[in-house]
Amino acid sequence: MIMNRIKVNLDRKTSKSYDVCTGRAIMDRTALVLAKNNWASRYVIITDSTVEELHGRRVLKIFDDANLKTDMVSFPAGESAKTMETGLRIAEKLLDLGVDRSSLVVALGGGVVGDLAGFVASIYMRGIPYVQIPTTLLAQVDSSIGGKTGVDLPAGKNFLGTFYQPKGVFIDLAFLETLPAREFGNGLAEILKYGAIDDPELLDALEGGVDALRTDGPLLERVVAKSCHIKKGIVEIDETEKGLRRVLNFGHTVGHAVEAESGYRMSHGESVAVGMVAAASISEKLKYLPAEDRGRIASLIRAIGLPDRLPRDMDTEGILSRIRKDKKKDGDTVNFVLLKKLGLPFMNGGVPEKLVQEVIEEMKG
Repeated sequence: MIMNRIKVNLDRKTSKSYDVCTGRAIMDRTALVLAKNNWASRYVIITDSTVEELHGRRVLKIFDDANLKTDMVSFPAGESAKTMETGLRIAEKLLDLGVDRSSLVVALGGGVVGDLAGFVASIYMRGIPYVQIPTTLLAQVDSSIGGKTGVDLPAGKNFLGTFYQPKGVFIDLAFLETLPAREFGNGLAEILKYGAIDDPELLDALEGGVDALRTDGPLLERVVAKSCHIKKGIVEIDETEKGLRRVLNFGHTVGHAVEAESGYRMSHGESVAVGMVAAASISEKLKYLPAEDRGRIASLIRAIGLPDRLPRDMDTEGILSRIRKDKKKDGDTVNFVLLKKLGLPFMNGGVPEKLVQEVIEEMKG
């Protein structure tokens, strides 16, 4: 069980820096690290119903074997549970268990679990420590790193949230062995995003499609590690998304709007995939991105089994209305992450809504 460490170096005057530990079958080592660091007198695993059924009993036993006093709290799986109401119910359960400031929350699950558990940890008794143990590819390469937490409102995703860094992130690739194909694809969308905005060599790793990544363990480990390096490098420069970190939203402006407008029938990865095609198309129409680069993004999205088109019945005005409420806008200006070429993103707040509407209509079918 080899555990590799990637250091996220934040403000040196604080204790917010932490390690991202990656490897395969490292849960035993993770429990030992927690015991050695002595961050808490007790632990509470927050997870969802799916992860609890698949992994809950095993992880509890591992923690128990490491002499870590541990309880588990779960909530129904799915984006629809990522609400303030769920967060309040979790907080009440923590109170019933006697959880205090000497306790530590363990977020065991995918992006919904990580966002929700981190949010609860950030506001419970004005903040208690937490660690991330992501169990999906998307969470491993993206949402578990950087300290973004949040819950959804009817208007869209993550409108309530905090920047609250974990004490550590422990990425065990063995969890991916039980990951459904659709969830694996969600993670590939974020990996493709990193290739588009930072390292086109990552795009080469996706050329072989899903099967190559699922069957080639060393290749997957390299791709996950590279994605984590890209994410941590951006977070180190811009922890609270004042500037550079915004490039991580490539494909997300349209993607989040599509995801919410679909009633979350379209997954995060599927929505971001069509969002990236939209952003690439806008970049091309504004004479920034060569047509071949836009075409490569679309063809790679198809190769990894994600959609590059929108459902015909999706309401264009509904999508545009949600984009207008994008939480990253400045006043009335919605900021889009566009591309000048693969690996060279930039922020553009001057995209005419008529052009966005035109691209959305063209992508239907």
